[in-house]
Amino acid sequence: MVSLMLDSGRTHQIRVHLSAIGHPVVGDLAYSGKQSDLGLDRPFLHATRLGFEHPENGERMSFESSLPPELQTVLSELDESDV
Repeated sequence: MVSLMLDSGRTHQIRVHLSAIGHPVVGDLAYSGKQSDLGLDRPFLHATRLGFEHPENGERMSFESSLPPELQTVLSELDESDV
């Protein structure tokens, strides 16, 4: 599990940089070449918080989002298997 704080960037940049240092996002076929064996049909990548300045009025916008259920299920199953 990795927590990243970015000044700027998009999903592609996160994926390519993590892959370049030998730690691709789990389930990212494009940059790891491997399908996840965790039962996911997508990369294990989620933004908990996003923030930016609105391009028209300059207002600071921020959003928060909990981990989606399918990703939380994977984490819970991993925690149980480590016990």
